[in-house]
Amino acid sequence: MNGDATMEDTVMILDQSEATPATESKVRQTTPYMTRYERARILGTRALQISLNAPVMVELDGESDALAIAMKELREKKIPLIVRRFLPDGTFEDWDVCNLIIE
Repeated sequence: MNGDATMEDTVMILDQSEATPATESKVRQTTPYMTRYERARILGTRALQISLNAPVMVELDGESDALAIAMKELREKKIPLIVRRFLPDGTFEDWDVCNLIIE
């Protein structure tokens, strides 16, 4: 290993029950923009949950594909997941998916 950090080392996706309590007054160090890597991991994780019969958070309009449903949930900011971003000093920031800006 050459010591480079991979995206797997810097981002973790958590259920809302696993996250630490949020403090609104905390100043954030990272940007509120969702990266393409976070988006891919969130969609994959949520599609897997939906395919394993997790409750769907949006109204279905005939969709049966788990990835299509996950994309609809992301568009409507209804995904019940949290992105944990690890910082170089060993600390981390938890972001609700509904608080991230999707490009």
